[in-house]
Amino acid sequence: MPVSLNPVVTQISRIILGKEHQIRLTIACLLARGHLLIEDLPGVGKTTLAHALAQSLGLDFHRIQFTSDLLPADILGVTVFERDNSAFKFHPGPVFSQVILADEVNRATPKAQSALLEAMEEHQVTVEGETRALPEPFFVIATQNPSHQVGTFPLPESQLDRFLMRIHLGYPDAGAERELLEGRERRAMIGDRLPAISPDDLTDQQEQVRKVVTSPALLDYLQAVLAYTRSSADYVSGLSPRAGLYLLNAARAWAFMDGRQKVIPKTCRRYYRGLSATG
Repeated sequence: MPVSLNPVVTQISRIILGKEHQIRLTIACLLARGHLLIEDLPGVGKTTLAHALAQSLGLDFHRIQFTSDLLPADILGVTVFERDNSAFKFHPGPVFSQVILADEVNRATPKAQSALLEAMEEHQVTVEGETRALPEPFFVIATQNPSHQVGTFPLPESQLDRFLMRIHLGYPDAGAERELLEGRERRAMIGDRLPAISPDDLTDQQEQVRKVVTSPALLDYLQAVLAYTRSSADYVSGLSPRAGLYLLNAARAWAFMDGRQKVIPKTCRRYYRGLSATG
């Protein structure tokens, strides 16, 4: 792992105890310019992880609480007529931040959920016919409660396809939980932490990830994986071309975090094994 990323993992691990693997996956997802879905029970640290990540990277952070009455304008923003200036002025919504926590995203209606589709794919939003760019880097961390809980709406396939990873945090082990019980309140610790790297450093590392080399043989392997999901009866629907690009970018990010400038089969196996174990 590059030296500049070690402090980020270490700093977040002091707040989210016993979850270093999930933290590494989260950072890899960000380096790959993807988005993250965390599915778990309430109270296991999903919101704290998002806030700690933004603080450690020096990024603007905004939380959107998804509820059944949430409207797309509550996310994107709205144009308001100002009498003093006799003109309309756009008031940007919370989506105009670098790290977005879409908290309990499956408690909102599909109409509200769809407000994030363009933002997640193209890093821009179109409001009242005008397209506005979002800040860079732009990273959405969405949390959702298990689908069997009351008051949840299933995420449509078009929404799920825009997430690179889905992970679970789970309960801490006994040692981590004891340290949690004996220590300070975790969210109070976030405010004491200074950014471990700058946003410019993060953007530079995202560009370096794109330069990680992948051999033709690895691309053949990736295409075989995609083809299998599309033809096998084990899957309702196969992976999309977007999913293939996301997987390739994630493998590059995982190799980059291991200090490699090329993707090797061992790196691929470690990445896929780690992802399948958590999401």
